[in-house]
Amino acid sequence: MQQDAQGNALSTAGADSARAFDHVVAGYLGYRFDTAQRMQALLAADPDCGMAHALKAAFLLLGYKQGFVPMAKEAIATAGRLTARATPREQAHVAALTAWSENEMDRAIAAWEGILADHPRDILAFRLHHFCSFWLGRPETMLASVEKVLPAWSAAVPGYPSVLACRSFANEEAGNYVVAEAAGRAAIALDPGDLWAAHAVAHVLEMQGRRSEGIAWIAGLEPHWEGGNNIMHHLWWHRAMYHLEQRDFDAVLALYDTRFRNLESAVTQAQPDLYIDVQNAASMLFRLSLHGVPAGKRWEELADKAEARIGDTLSAFTLPHWMMALCGAGRWAAADRLLAALRDAARSNAGTNGPLIARYALPVAEAVLKHARGDHAGAVAVMRPALQGMYRLGGSHAQQDVFEQLFLHAAMKAGQAGDARMLLERVAGRHPVPPERRVGYAEAARGVAH
Repeated sequence: MQQDAQGNALSTAGADSARAFDHVVAGYLGYRFDTAQRMQALLAADPDCGMAHALKAAFLLLGYKQGFVPMAKEAIATAGRLTARATPREQAHVAALTAWSENEMDRAIAAWEGILADHPRDILAFRLHHFCSFWLGRPETMLASVEKVLPAWSAAVPGYPSVLACRSFANEEAGNYVVAEAAGRAAIALDPGDLWAAHAVAHVLEMQGRRSEGIAWIAGLEPHWEGGNNIMHHLWWHRAMYHLEQRDFDAVLALYDTRFRNLESAVTQAQPDLYIDVQNAASMLFRLSLHGVPAGKRWEELADKAEARIGDTLSAFTLPHWMMALCGAGRWAAADRLLAALRDAARSNAGTNGPLIARYALPVAEAVLKHARGDHAGAVAVMRPALQGMYRLGGSHAQQDVFEQLFLHAAMKAGQAGDARMLLERVAGRHPVPPERRVGYAEAARGVAH
């Protein structure tokens, strides 16, 4: 039997198809724009490789788009048929993907953890576990996973920089900034083009208020990003966040138009409504709006994407961002339709996502709408019960920050000093940089004793 690059048994036709499999996985780990083409080459080389169809399903599910789910389920069914006599590890991958496609994420995560207990160098199980744990707001699960598998890895094993990058990001989200920065920089030393490691260190610099260092970090690594996918947009968003903190709004808009929401980019055109790109764009325009910076017509194309996705609730964290886009463009009827769709999803209580929408995504989206309509007290009231648990929507501290700014801005506009004080205390306790040094909080911090 063949083995993958990390030494796991792989049921495939021969050495050439095993290397084609490794090439796809390396593309996934490296955020390569040509990963889909690598996938097609693998399927052409060995159409009877069960793990090839499992990979195809995973890539479809990674898109968090309802339209992709039927195709993912078809690929999972094919993988299940082809792995019926394969290894237990490969069969467990199919079980994990089946659970994911059914929105039963606890089952999926448990299946990946079972794989990793016996095969700690299964980089696909590890990376999918890391990804899904992040989008469920479970940094403790991310951290536990990487620390468990780390002893089985070394620089001699292909994919090691990716494991270090995940260690960096998990520790950053857990607040362990010294370990996080060291692991991320170690990954970059091994592979300067590791986009996830660059991203993890960018988060450390964001959280510690090291904005000038952050700008230099991203600018210095950018020459290594040729052939990258949408994660480049997110890194440029991080650079814009540093400029925002320095109140350089012109630089922020320039990065919006030429980097992270460049509509002429081949990467953007390949997936114009990808969830992470929408989050980047909508959250930045919303932040700018709080400082009176006009968006011009930028909201319009995002609102077009949002209208087309009403009823697609797979990515809970993205839902309030769709609402920002609709409100930014003044599409009130569509905003009401989106809210109705979220209420339907919340009532269904289906899978892992239903309760998350009910408890967090729905109230935050409703707060966005009330805030946009000038009902600031209403926005505070509907969002207040969601504050403590909304991290379960996923997203990093830096990404969740836009929701906290929404609440604070509404509380200040409503003259509710107690709620503003509570929010300032919350962010002061959870963020190393005091509110007085953060652009979205400084004015409120000066006006409210806390």
